[in-house]
Amino acid sequence: MTAAPAGVAALLALADQRLPSGGHVHSGGVEEAVRGHLLTDGPTLRAFLHRRLLSVGRVTAGLSAAAVGLTAATVGRLDAEADARTPSPAQRAASRAQGRGLLRLARAGWVGPHVDLVWADLGARPHHPLVLGCAARAAGLGAGEAALVAAYLAVTGPATAAQRLLGLDPVEVAVATLDLGAAVDAVAREAAAVALAAAPPTGWHALPDDGDPLLDLLAERHAARGDRLFAS
Repeated sequence: MTAAPAGVAALLALADQRLPSGGHVHSGGVEEAVRGHLLTDGPTLRAFLHRRLLSVGRVTAGLSAAAVGLTAATVGRLDAEADARTPSPAQRAASRAQGRGLLRLARAGWVGPHVDLVWADLGARPHHPLVLGCAARAAGLGAGEAALVAAYLAVTGPATAAQRLLGLDPVEVAVATLDLGAAVDAVAREAAAVALAAAPPTGWHALPDDGDPLLDLLAERHAARGDRLFAS
């Protein structure tokens, strides 16, 4: 086994869209939004990304931050918290599919998260933010870094999908994500603070639970289609 990156290098690796964990086949609702003419250009992309950050981004940031402190005894509880914060069955399936992909990579990169948790404790199809938090812990990162990666991915994954689907100027898309930088930082800081203050597992009810019915509807409509380019 080759040595895995640590510290800042690991942070950058986990946030990299090129990471072979399967995230590139998920659009985060963008494909269905494009199909429904809700997302058509740069300005509507910015609005969509901001909306997703304040819902999915907050939730996954909180779960990822909490997962940094997971033990074998608390995996089931945090998994249930993730299910409760993901009302759309299609979004739950997408999260678990991406979690399985990231888990495969994490197993290859790190022996395990820490002495009180092994990769097998997460199960075969864990939610993506749970694996992300555990991978961050394995790499020597903390709750703040795990939350930052989760919030960042909530924006960059859909942005990349929109660029591919709409043929947008890559510079325009990059600027849209850069403009959300302060908001990404704020969401991550808030989520990590809540996760660190919550005594697991009883305190996890205080983790962010922001929802967006539109994103849930887009996910369900997309899952029902047979002619889709992205898995979600």
